[in-house]
Amino acid sequence: MNVTIKTPEDIEKMRVAGKLAAEVLEMITPHVKPGITTGELDRICHDYIVNEQQAIPAPLNYGAAPGRPGFPKSICTSLNHVVCHGIPNDKKALKSGDMLNIDVTVIKDGYHGDTSKMFLVGSSQPFAEKLVKVTQECMYKGIEIVKPGVRLSDIGRVIAQHAHANHYSVVEEYCGHGIGKVFHEDPQVLHYEGYGDHNDCVLQEGMTFTIEPMINAGKKFTKLLGDGWTVVTKDRRPSAQWEHTILVTSDGVEILTLRSEETFPS
Repeated sequence: MNVTIKTPEDIEKMRVAGKLAAEVLEMITPHVKPGITTGELDRICHDYIVNEQQAIPAPLNYGAAPGRPGFPKSICTSLNHVVCHGIPNDKKALKSGDMLNIDVTVIKDGYHGDTSKMFLVGSSQPFAEKLVKVTQECMYKGIEIVKPGVRLSDIGRVIAQHAHANHYSVVEEYCGHGIGKVFHEDPQVLHYEGYGDHNDCVLQEGMTFTIEPMINAGKKFTKLLGDGWTVVTKDRRPSAQWEHTILVTSDGVEILTLRSEETFPS
C-alpha cells in the first residue's frame, strides 16, 4: 500500500477543490425536482464547473482505455436501485418519489474534490426517507472516529454496525479511496469489516480519502450493467449513498467537502 501523506501546500489546494465540489451540489439542489432529466442536471453541472468555477469535471472521459470508453458524462446520477456510477441521460424525467444520488468530482489546479448527496424528489415515502437518513448517519459515524492512530478497519466496522442495526446491507464491491492529485489512490476504504492484515492501516495526519458508504434496503449483492459503468442492486431494491472527502488532522478530522447546510460535528 502506497499512501500519500499530503503537505500543507497539498492540503490548501485540496480545500479549494473540496469547496468547489460542495458548491456544485449546493448549486444543483434547487434544480432537482420532478420533470427534469438527469441529462439536464449533468449539463447544468458541467457548465457551472467549467465556466463558473474554471475547473474540470473529473468523471468526464475517466477510465478510457483501449477497447473501453471512458465515463461519458460530467457527474454520476444514480437513481433508486442504481448503487453507483449511473450515467445521466434524457430518456426519462425524474418523478415524485424518486431517490437520486448526485456524485460530483472537481479538479482544480491538479487536485480533486469528491462528494455526493442523496436527493428525495418531490413527495417521498417513509421507507426512502429512512434509508437516506441512515446512510448519511453511516457516513457521519465513520467520519466521527477519524483521527491519527485509528485503523481503517474501525471505519468500516462502525458503518456496518449502524447499517445492520437498521436491517440494511452494505455494498462490498465498491469502496472509498485515497484522493489528491490522483482521483483514486491508496488506501481503499471499506465500509464493512473486510480487511485482511495486509490491507488495513493506521491513520496518520495528512492522509486524505473519501468515506462513501453504499447501503442497500435489500441484499448486498450488485450487478454491473452492459454499459460498463452502471451498478445496480441484484434484487432491484433501493440503494443510497453519501460521500465526503476528508483530511486526517493532528487531533481529528476535517471534512473538505462540507456543504453550508451541514454542521459537523452535529
